[in-house]
Amino acid sequence: METKKTSKSFSPEVRDRAVRMVREHRGDYGSEWEAILSIASKIGCTGESLRRWLRQAERDLGDRAGLTSDERARLKALERENRELRQANEILRKASAYFAMAEFDRRSKP
Repeated sequence: METKKTSKSFSPEVRDRAVRMVREHRGDYGSEWEAILSIASKIGCTGESLRRWLRQAERDLGDRAGLTSDERARLKALERENRELRQANEILRKASAYFAMAEFDRRSKP
């Protein structure tokens, strides 16, 4: 699964600050979504981006079920390693078949 990369990236500090602001000022608004939209407009991101950052922060703190950032990074690394190992195994399988055929051809010639 590939995530879309936008042209504007925010530093971890800005993300943390925005999440902290939502958590601190959630009660000042009629709903959490209103707080998210208001704060997102102040830092220059979309409401959906800030909502995702907030949900991930909640998972990292154990307030919400799901993978933490560390677990997600570990899973991504394991998936990459698995993909590389599958590719290496496929190369070795093909090489083994090639050399087995070459050995068979060598033995069958007088």
